[in-house]
Amino acid sequence: MNADEPTTNRPAWAEIWAAALEIARCRRAGRAAPPSVGALRRTEAGWAAQAALAPGDAALFALYKPLLDRGADAAPWLVGQLGQSLDGCIATACGDSHFVTGEENLLHLHRLRALCDAVLVGAGTAAADDPQLTTRRVDGPHPVRVLIDPAARLSPRLRALSDGQAPTLWLHDASAAGPGTPLPPGTAMLAVPGLAGADGRLHGAALVAALAARGLKLLFVEGGGVTVSRLLAQGCLDRLHVAVAPVIIGAGRRGLALPSFERMRDCLRPKARTVPMGDDLLWDLDLRG
Repeated sequence: MNADEPTTNRPAWAEIWAAALEIARCRRAGRAAPPSVGALRRTEAGWAAQAALAPGDAALFALYKPLLDRGADAAPWLVGQLGQSLDGCIATACGDSHFVTGEENLLHLHRLRALCDAVLVGAGTAAADDPQLTTRRVDGPHPVRVLIDPAARLSPRLRALSDGQAPTLWLHDASAAGPGTPLPPGTAMLAVPGLAGADGRLHGAALVAALAARGLKLLFVEGGGVTVSRLLAQGCLDRLHVAVAPVIIGAGRRGLALPSFERMRDCLRPKARTVPMGDDLLWDLDLRG
């Protein structure tokens, strides 16, 4: 691609997004996409644009390229996300988080939902935010919605469990009994042996294996801080997107909470790049790089 190519020849973001959705559709169907799909083409280094992109579009495409490069037979791959304040909070002390980040980052979350097989949230986030977990802000299919609730304590009246908008799995540990409440078509409870470890906390390997057995391998862990932190600490995440908004919350609810390190040389320092999203700054962290 020629960086000096006239801007009139550059594909619009809508063309890139349409091609990305088609590539994701082929992967979900269990087959490889054609070598050329709209504005994108397959290269030895994975998917690339057919022509030079505008700088902002190129930065966005780079965020989604790792998802597009995953083949139908690839191993499970997880991307987590957190939207936080400058002082590292994802909500106020009373739990208000609508919204820490701005519209650009919300669109980004919906794009991730559309490209992944499933979107996952922990029980705390599900109960506090009652999210829909759909793709209503962008073009693209709804993912399978996964609520991680080892103790089976969530209310079946939550929107994701009752609105029937998308297939939904309510995961709980095999030792916990569900409420026995009828659920709408497309929504099911799933008992997962070992979902809760000996300490009662989420066991990431059991979670990933249970979803992979159902063909759900490209996973978007949308929250909350406890779930993302546990999966990060257990080495389950491949990528982490942290959007930092220009707001100071104070004594709020923290985002990442990991075991402490005594020396700086032992701390996690993943390969990183930043992408501006409106007033927010998104950190794209490659945890396998």
